[in-house]
Amino acid sequence: MSLSDRLDRALSDAIARGQAQPAPARLASALHYTVTPGGARIRPTLLLSVAKACGDDRPALADAAAAALELIHCASLVHDDLPCFDDADMRRGKSAVHRAFGEPLAVLAGDSLIVMAFEVLARAAAEEPARAPQLMRILATRTGMPHGICAGQGWESEETVDLRAYHRAKTAALFIAATQMGAAAAGHDLEAWEDLGLAIGEAFQVADDLRDALLDADTLGKPVGQDDLHGRPNAVAELGVEGAIARMRDILAGAIASIPKCPGEAELAKLVTAQAEVVAPLRARAARVPGE
Repeated sequence: MSLSDRLDRALSDAIARGQAQPAPARLASALHYTVTPGGARIRPTLLLSVAKACGDDRPALADAAAAALELIHCASLVHDDLPCFDDADMRRGKSAVHRAFGEPLAVLAGDSLIVMAFEVLARAAAEEPARAPQLMRILATRTGMPHGICAGQGWESEETVDLRAYHRAKTAALFIAATQMGAAAAGHDLEAWEDLGLAIGEAFQVADDLRDALLDADTLGKPVGQDDLHGRPNAVAELGVEGAIARMRDILAGAIASIPKCPGEAELAKLVTAQAEVVAPLRARAARVPGE
C-alpha cells in the first residue's frame, strides 16, 4: 500500500468516527469538507517517509501519527482563514470553511479537528503504550505555546518580529513534528531529527512567501498578496525575490546534510532534493514581473 493510500485510510477512519450518529449534520459535513480533498499533504507524507526510512516496524502507529498531524494542519488552515485572521475566501481551490458553513461552524470544525488529532493518538496508545505518548507530546509541543503554530500566529500581533523565530513557529513547527513523530513511531531517537524538520519547514515558508508574491489566486488556490495586505514579515520583503530563492536553496542543502544515518537515508535525500524543483517556475515568473 502506498504512503498516500495509508494516509487516506487513516484520515477517513478518523473523520468517520467524528461523524458517528447522532451528530450535528452540518458540523459533520464541515469536518469532511475541511479534510477532503487534501492539499499536497507534505507534512504527513514526510512523517511516513521518515518512519519508512527508520524501518517502519509499527506501520499502524505511523499511520495514526500521520493522520493526527494532518488533522492539526487542517484545523490551523480553518482558523487562519477566519475574518479575525486572514479573512480569506478561498482555500485549496474552493470556498474557505467559514464561507461555506459560516464562522461559528468553522471555529467548531477547527476545534473538533484538534481534539480529533489527539483522540487518534490516544486510540493508538492502547496498542502502543510505549511510543504513542511520545507522539502526543511532540504534537502538543509543535501545536501550542511557546514553540508551536499558535506561537507562530501570535507573532503576527507583535510590533517587532524576529523573522527566523516567526517562521520556525508558524511553519517549521509542524515539519519538525513530522520528522520527529516519524522517527518516534519507528522507535528511533527523535532529537536527531529536529534539524531536518526545521530546515524543510524554513524552506517551505520561503517558497510560500515567493508564491504569495509571484503567483495568482487561481494558480495558488487561495488568495495571494496576503503578506503585504496584512503587513506580515516575509522572506521576499526582507531579501528580494532572488535573495529569497538563494536562501531557499541554501536551506535545502543544509537539510540534506542534516539527515541522520538510517536505512532509508538516500531516499529521504531524494525527497528533500525534489522540493528544490519549485524554484524553477518561481524564478521564471519573477523574470516576467516588472521591477524584479
